[in-house]
Amino acid sequence: MRTSTILLTTALILGCAVGALARTSYTDPDEAPPAFHLQGEYTGAIEENGERGKFGAQIVALGDGSFLGVGYPGGLPGDGWTRKERLLADGELRDGAVHFAEPDGGRVAELKDGVITVFNAEGDRIGRLEKVMRESPTLGAEPPEGAVVLFDGTSPDAFDPGRMTEDGLLREGAVSKQRFGSHTIHLEFRTPFEPHRRGQGRGNSGFYAQGRYEVQILDSFGLRGEHNECGGIYGIAAPRVNMCFPPLSWQTYDVEFTAAQYENGEKVSNARMTVRHNGVVIHDDVEVSRATAAARLPEGPEPGPVYLQDHRNPVRFRNIWVVPRE
Repeated sequence: MRTSTILLTTALILGCAVGALARTSYTDPDEAPPAFHLQGEYTGAIEENGERGKFGAQIVALGDGSFLGVGYPGGLPGDGWTRKERLLADGELRDGAVHFAEPDGGRVAELKDGVITVFNAEGDRIGRLEKVMRESPTLGAEPPEGAVVLFDGTSPDAFDPGRMTEDGLLREGAVSKQRFGSHTIHLEFRTPFEPHRRGQGRGNSGFYAQGRYEVQILDSFGLRGEHNECGGIYGIAAPRVNMCFPPLSWQTYDVEFTAAQYENGEKVSNARMTVRHNGVVIHDDVEVSRATAAARLPEGPEPGPVYLQDHRNPVRFRNIWVVPRE
């Protein structure tokens, strides 16, 4: 079997019996249960039949000792993945390590101490994947001259409502008092760790340009990447690649937004967006033909606010600034 099949089927998914987790949301990595520390991204290489290939894996915690493993030939999304194959597997925790195997009795793998070791059917080691903690290249970006700083951790007063946590983070459900036309925005967000939740109930929020056009925020770590998942322009366009990091990782959106144009009260050109998620372009000058679901404002020529949706999940924000454009 070729290297890519090995990696995926092998180093993909694990199961971890850490006991029944409370069905709750965790917003602090220091308070998260053991499953949180097993999930994450792993990268390395597998060699078989004289062929050596780079391989990435994402391990997703699903609660009650259940995990999903997703394998990427060529490397992790945004770091070599070919976008041609995406392999899935399940596993379980036994004797202090996570064990998983190909269903046909071929390769097996073991996750222990932050390393996935892959073996062939004869028991020979053929691969090693180590846990990595990626960081967006725009994390902590400083506002340039002329930027409007909406949130820097000192006060939520630029938003109405604006609510801040004790450790200086902005809560979801914030609407900026200032309104904008075309603009560039930088914002940083962190989804909670909610292993028992699924789909739209898992770390859901959204950034709405002008309160009209949503770029979805969701814990979509390890998912395929659809229009209603993290990075999607909701209901309109799926991201080119799912660049979602694991929950409780700080992530970035850098969005260049061009407002819809009107003449004599009639729209003559649609809004457009270029979106970078964790530094990777996931939408390149995409046309946005209408206001998206749950918009606070209908389409129109007047400027609109920055809106950070409250979807009853504790998503946190920091370092938000806007550069208005003519």
